[in-house]
Amino acid sequence: MIIQIEPQSDIPIYTQLSNRIVEGIAKGEMNPGDSLPSVRSLAADLGVNMHTVNKSYHELEKKGIIQIVPKSGAIIQEPKAIKTGEPLYEQLREQLKPRIAESLVLGLEQAQIHTLIESIIKDLKGSN
Repeated sequence: MIIQIEPQSDIPIYTQLSNRIVEGIAKGEMNPGDSLPSVRSLAADLGVNMHTVNKSYHELEKKGIIQIVPKSGAIIQEPKAIKTGEPLYEQLREQLKPRIAESLVLGLEQAQIHTLIESIIKDLKGSN
């Protein structure tokens, strides 16, 4: 997986890195059980501070996406089934809500939002 960071972006580098890793997993470029590059190695490859990569990895670990094993590195976790009403489900709902509200305010219709979401899922899953 190739990770590209936009240094001029308003999005913090650690967030960009976390987003790229999550997208890579969603696209099947990385799978559960795979190891991520070491913090030092990835920082050197991207030309960023090791603390930036470390922060990204810890954010992903808090979300349950990876597990950090001391002296072994970061390993991608198996996805867990999330049920409606569970805390993680509600957290995801609250994170999506402002984006969907913004879409409505900008004039997208409900059907367009559904189409947009379906298109993103197809892009991530590699379907046509």
